[in-house]
Amino acid sequence: MTASLSLPAVLDLAQAEALKAALLPMRGQSVVIDASRVERLGGLCLQVLISAQQTWASDGHSLKIDDVSREFADQWNAFGAASADRPLGALS
Repeated sequence: MTASLSLPAVLDLAQAEALKAALLPMRGQSVVIDASRVERLGGLCLQVLISAQQTWASDGHSLKIDDVSREFADQWNAFGAASADRPLGALS
């Protein structure tokens, strides 16, 4: 079974706890995250997403960030979390 999560337009400091709370109940199953609406990605939410990706991988499940907006990809890459030529949809 694969769970899904749609991200809000703004992922700033105020959204980090809500993002974590939304992801935790999905642990133990594969997850596809829709990032198509994201206009702003803050550092703390980036850390939550990277941590979730690593946690899911260590649990033997995939966490894929898919349908990323240009803003999400640009801001993710600006943090140095992925190279510009490796789209986030490739994360699993």
